[in-house]
Amino acid sequence: MPFFLGFLFVFVLPIAYAIVQSVFTVKSDGGLGLGGSTTVFAGLDNYLRALRDSAFWASMLRVAIFAVIQIPLSLGLSLTAALLLDSVSSERRGGLFRFILLVPYMVPAIVASLIWVYLYSPKVGPFTALGNLFGIGVDFFSPGMLWISIGNLIVWMVLGFNMLIIYSSLRGIDRSVLEAARVDGAGAFRIAWSIKIPSIRGTLVLTGLISIIGMLQIFNEPLLFRGASPQTVTKDFTPIMSIYFQAFTSNNYNYAAALSVVLAVIIGLCSFVFYRLTNRKAA
Repeated sequence: MPFFLGFLFVFVLPIAYAIVQSVFTVKSDGGLGLGGSTTVFAGLDNYLRALRDSAFWASMLRVAIFAVIQIPLSLGLSLTAALLLDSVSSERRGGLFRFILLVPYMVPAIVASLIWVYLYSPKVGPFTALGNLFGIGVDFFSPGMLWISIGNLIVWMVLGFNMLIIYSSLRGIDRSVLEAARVDGAGAFRIAWSIKIPSIRGTLVLTGLISIIGMLQIFNEPLLFRGASPQTVTKDFTPIMSIYFQAFTSNNYNYAAALSVVLAVIIGLCSFVFYRLTNRKAA
């Protein structure tokens, strides 16, 4: 009962409230936006507007392309780190490496973003100074480098978290199976490819789902990068940023609620399709 009550108040009621808000709109009583305002029932008008919102869908496409590259890269690095840690014979040494990899995840997202914005800064950041030392001029906030800069930050933040989940699953594999494979002459790579990775398929699907959901909701990183490069990171750079500025800059809460519902549906569909594709049982 405590769980269901918490789930009701934290998830169900806010979602229901957003849906209710999305079918209303605010009309001004006077001309040119003067006078009072009245909230009226709009039906599906906000959703129809969302379907025609080219800036919102451009941001969705922008993030989708980034996710297609970022998620496999991030999960691949996390899987590699987990496999390497699982092969370490010394538990003390393995624990040290796990702690080092997990430290970035312990840093709050806002703080981590601020750290990397400073590191990328062309005026005070060490990366620019190091590049200039070797005659390489790199602007980490330029349109060509921006997604690489954000991607590097995200990998730094989530690698340890995904690694820990995958590593915990690897430790659950029956050690006798691995020993039997070694006796049969299988090397470390063959054991990892043929035994370990197939055994943690469910965990890889879970981390993939978490990554998809998180990537489509990317907000903190580009918002802070916008302060350093507003000409590159526009207010419609990501779907969540578009929703944020509609709600808190344009004061169009009803339309922002409709965009939120649309985004939630898209995230749900993407997660469902990914889960179905990755959980097909072999015939």
